[in-house]
Amino acid sequence: MSACGLEISEYESDRVICSQGLSDCTMKDEPFDVPEKNHVDVRNLTIYFKLCCGVDAPCELCLVIETEINIQLPKDLEDESHSGYDEDSDGEETERNFKAASVIVCYCAAATMSMCKKVEFTINHAALTREKFSVVIIEPSGISFSSRVIVYLKASPLIQQVDVPSLDEVCSQELQGRLDECDVPRLISVINKEMTQVELQFAGRNKSFPSMCIQYEKNGRCLGLNRTTIPLYSVTPCVCLQVWDEDGQRSRRSLSCPFNNTVLFQRNVWQNVSVSVGPGQMNNLRPMLWWNLSAPCRLEGEVWPCKKEDSCREMKGFRQQLSNGKWQQNSKGLWKKIGEFEEINLELSPCVKVKVKGMDQELGPFCFNNTDRWHWNLLIVGIMLLLCLTVLVSSYLLRHDFVKKWVWSWHHGGFVDIGMKCHVVLLSPPDVDDGVSESVCRLGSQLSNRGFSVSVDQWSRKEQCTLGPLPWLYSQLLELKSLGGRVVIVLTHKALERVEAWTHQNEGVIMMKREDKGFPQKCSPYSDVFTACLCLIQADKRLHGAAERFLLVTFDPNSSIDRSLPELLQGLRLFQLPPQTQALLSELAVAGDREGISQSTHIEQVNSAP
Repeated sequence: MSACGLEISEYESDRVICSQGLSDCTMKDEPFDVPEKNHVDVRNLTIYFKLCCGVDAPCELCLVIETEINIQLPKDLEDESHSGYDEDSDGEETERNFKAASVIVCYCAAATMSMCKKVEFTINHAALTREKFSVVIIEPSGISFSSRVIVYLKASPLIQQVDVPSLDEVCSQELQGRLDECDVPRLISVINKEMTQVELQFAGRNKSFPSMCIQYEKNGRCLGLNRTTIPLYSVTPCVCLQVWDEDGQRSRRSLSCPFNNTVLFQRNVWQNVSVSVGPGQMNNLRPMLWWNLSAPCRLEGEVWPCKKEDSCREMKGFRQQLSNGKWQQNSKGLWKKIGEFEEINLELSPCVKVKVKGMDQELGPFCFNNTDRWHWNLLIVGIMLLLCLTVLVSSYLLRHDFVKKWVWSWHHGGFVDIGMKCHVVLLSPPDVDDGVSESVCRLGSQLSNRGFSVSVDQWSRKEQCTLGPLPWLYSQLLELKSLGGRVVIVLTHKALERVEAWTHQNEGVIMMKREDKGFPQKCSPYSDVFTACLCLIQADKRLHGAAERFLLVTFDPNSSIDRSLPELLQGLRLFQLPPQTQALLSELAVAGDREGISQSTHIEQVNSAP
């Protein structure tokens, strides 16, 4: 419900409004435990809120309940109406007033007692088959702004619930002053073209100023604003301002977007659009071109690659809409959109062009590889310097790392190939969202580029459907046993909840099986790969070997997951990415080296055996 769209009516007391086929409509309070009598068949129930305002008086919150009842005329009256009988005064009276009926309407908010209103009326003979009445209740008991209200009818299965708009929503500029609860500062913006700035003023304020924050789009992140002027070049149509008084318990805010209908500031959006492009590689190692567009406001338009010639001719079949997909905000409050063109020929040095809705001209081309001669010369010199630096650093690191690993290998009774890489099985959490899914795929690609043998459950859905989750996981563990490595499990808060639930369920099944060995297990613990992995961790922990095969990672560096790990996962190493990415890579590399040493030592022991 839009709070700004609340209807305003001049009602001063509760009332009931009936359609023409109903007469003698009255309404009174009724205890909620009184049974319904003389009820009628109610077909529809509609509830909403509005503001009821008296003359020269502040407005109050009103609950409006609209119903539609089904009328069934008695058969004898229907026959009389068809026979044309209408002269007898008694008959006329009977036709005009043949049935008294009532409806009891009840409402309540969460954790409050139900309040009921009894609506009584008379159904006229001239009534239609469908009649309506509405109940207007001013200041309904126990209901306030932001409440969730339930409305139901006695002797009827109809029930509805609706959320009352919050007071912050209602106290907008349009409704300010109509409610006593709306005591928020009123913002006035004045454009000063001579000073090239927008001045923010507050009605009725002389010295003290309220707190403010500025945001791009109504649902954008609000950044603190400690000045009363905004430069004109940074003002856009999607700029909104929140204003509030820091007054102890009361900190109600007003939201205004004073520039949304101003074409003057649309140019500031276009002038602050930035685009970056670069080459990339998909999971199947095919080439792609990624692009990153940022702007103060979310845009509508198109983006496409082009082959840089005289006019950067479009490469057909790659156009994408800016309105598709999700926009995200960066730390500066700007909106950004990231996309890619898959399986594109990077040898053509493609560029990117953008067409924004409302602009007469296209933006771009934006290129990642300029073919001008001086750029080529600079690129060659840079590559040569980079190669020299790489050789020097690599020689130092190789010698340093070689000595350290050789000493470690010698202490463990054998020598292992220093360059050995291990196998990594990357498992996603259950109920994964798009952000976590992208992070999992990005981590898998990063490990693959570092030379690890990687299996990601998201990349192996077809194999899982064919084999089943548990056989697929066991096949990966066999490969892990031969190559060495780890199972890396991605954790989220939902994943922790799943672990806790699985643990309690599994303990319950074990206890019941101990009490009754014939107890059938109702649901398989291997419903997905994540659950199957929990079974393996539980088995390994009994053998004190879970830490040797399993690692945990989370993509939230500020998360407190490490302090709330379930008992099943305690003892396993947890890495918070991206800050601990290098530590994870080192741990996986050491895991591969340890496995190699273990295998080499075993081979030497076998060869030296009598």
